[in-house]
Amino acid sequence: MTANINPPIAARPAPRQTEGLLAWMRLNLFGDKSTSLMTILIGGALLYLTYQFLDWAIFRAAWRPDYEACRVDGVGACWGVIAEKYRIILFGRYPYEEQWRPLVATTLMLGLLAASCARAFWHTWLALLWALVLSLCFTLMYGNVLGLSKVETDRWGGLPLTILLASLCVVMAFPIALGVALGRRSNLPAIRTFCAIYVELIRGVPLISVLFMASFMFPLFMPQGFTIDVLVRVLVGITLFAAAYMAEVIRGGLQAIPKGQIEAAATLGLSYWQTQGKIVLPQALAIVVPSIMNNFISTFKDTSLVTIVSLYELTGALSLALNSDSNWRPFKIEGYLFIALIYFVFCFSMSRYSLWVEKQVNRGKQR
Repeated sequence: MTANINPPIAARPAPRQTEGLLAWMRLNLFGDKSTSLMTILIGGALLYLTYQFLDWAIFRAAWRPDYEACRVDGVGACWGVIAEKYRIILFGRYPYEEQWRPLVATTLMLGLLAASCARAFWHTWLALLWALVLSLCFTLMYGNVLGLSKVETDRWGGLPLTILLASLCVVMAFPIALGVALGRRSNLPAIRTFCAIYVELIRGVPLISVLFMASFMFPLFMPQGFTIDVLVRVLVGITLFAAAYMAEVIRGGLQAIPKGQIEAAATLGLSYWQTQGKIVLPQALAIVVPSIMNNFISTFKDTSLVTIVSLYELTGALSLALNSDSNWRPFKIEGYLFIALIYFVFCFSMSRYSLWVEKQVNRGKQR
């Protein structure tokens, strides 16, 4: 008999699943003993903190608008402050009997924003729709026509003012940023220098300084008897500030386009604007979609700074509602959590929309 010269091969373990939630947890959370131990410790701490928060926010919370019930020992969160003060928080100093007007205006504005995000509305008549809706919103908010009482802009506030400021500033800042970004890459020294000075000057100061200058210093340079509404000045200040940051984002996308494409367009006889509009800008904007959306989110949150010029948007309206009532003043945490939830819903929606746009862009590249 001949000896077996090939020893038996040991059985190999079955292959592990490499996709799905369990595979991700096994790889990232329980990869080895130390990782597993840290996962258990951190997970246990998070579960404990989550239980404590839910116990305070839900199980022991007071929901009725009764400040005396909120002061009883053992009571958790006092959500009654929201039930009592929600109209002031949402609408600020707008006249109580006329608050249906900012409600309708805000609904129209949100509908316009949702329509602008849908591909079916991406046509030239969308600009006319914006003009129509904005005209209706300002007519409803300001009044003084069609039997509506006049409400000065310094009495606008709450969520309608936040949405109005953020939407208008973003819409007006984008074309300015686009022009400044192209200007910084221009071959004309005067245009390039002017755009560079604008960007560096605006980015060199905080937004609070810009708002202060627009609200308090700018009127000093106006002729006597000539005034510009404070809301207009704030809109201009935030728009110029957001445009400076957005211009640098777009310029980064422009620099990412290979020069060979521009040279190829020149050989085809395309003009400068044809090259920018058909070749350069579509690719550049697609590259910087996440950064542009990040700028939009930042602008939306920066509207909270207009409180320093006595425009009580969402955050300022909360302070106005609670500081003026000593009974509800101790429950500011619940109020700030309420407006934080509102900010989160809007910012999270913008983030999800940004991801959808990125997928659409990547799908177009694959084709």
